[in-house]
Amino acid sequence: MYSIQHRSQKRAESLPKYLIYLFSAISIAVIFLIFIFVFSKAWPVIKNSGLSLITSSGFDRQVQEGFYSSDAEPLLHYGLLGLVSGTLVTTLIALLFAGLIGVGAAVIICEYSNRKISGVLIAIVRLLASVPSVVFGLIGILTVVPLIEKLFVNTDMQIKYLDHFQMSGRNLLAAAIVLTFMIAPTVISLTVDAIRSVSDIYKETGYAFGMSKFRVIAKIILPGARSGILAGLILGAGRGIGEAIAVSMVCGGLGFLPIPSLGFINFLAPTLPLAAAIINKSEAIGSFSVESALFSCGAILLLIGAFLSIGAKAVEKRMRKKDGLEN
Repeated sequence: MYSIQHRSQKRAESLPKYLIYLFSAISIAVIFLIFIFVFSKAWPVIKNSGLSLITSSGFDRQVQEGFYSSDAEPLLHYGLLGLVSGTLVTTLIALLFAGLIGVGAAVIICEYSNRKISGVLIAIVRLLASVPSVVFGLIGILTVVPLIEKLFVNTDMQIKYLDHFQMSGRNLLAAAIVLTFMIAPTVISLTVDAIRSVSDIYKETGYAFGMSKFRVIAKIILPGARSGILAGLILGAGRGIGEAIAVSMVCGGLGFLPIPSLGFINFLAPTLPLAAAIINKSEAIGSFSVESALFSCGAILLLIGAFLSIGAKAVEKRMRKKDGLEN
């Protein structure tokens, strides 16, 4: 009788573990199926374009030609270099500013605010993180775009650079600014959690040695929280790379490849990140050629996301090993 009850109890205790294994296996299978589906749809363009898919440009013109090409002879050669560069540059600029804002705001919340104010601030930050992206896009159109036009764009500049692009307030800079405020709440939230996880013993030891508050933050708290800060930046980068709606509303919608000789003017040029391109060109998805091209944009986004995830794990493991937390 006892053995039967023991076996029954053991099965009941093992059930949650088996359910976790089952759902984990389902999740992995779904991820693989997504990769297979996206790459199978993108394969015609990937196969015909080869390496030139990410080393050549001309996507906007090619989409028009592909849409009017016949099903018997579809256009399957595309160049996404302008889109890839737009994605990376926009995300890196936004990540730089979001990192500075995020770490600074997290330090203020954790170290310079009392508990009541800190609770209110972190609640506001988490509320901002849940705001739909289209709202950020609308705010960008109503505030960021007119501000850029007022500060940087005038008739003389529009005429001067007309051979390169049509200058307006919808450009790379506007996309980066909107993306910054979308990424920042995620960075702030995770950085706050990382700073709060640093033991008070380390901080008290710093103060005992006569260190100022600023030095304790710079030399003890931030280094101790760096893995959490890194996680926030990586999650922010993932959101920035995959953001479509808000960016497509303010980016200008043109896959312009930056010209080094133009310097700062490149930030005032229109851009078209990969995710925004899928939104902007979706009306032409009825064409087999354009459909495959847009799926190739999705395939590149999946690869970038996978590399980000793997790179983050490798960096975290290296940092833990350096700190003596892992053999």
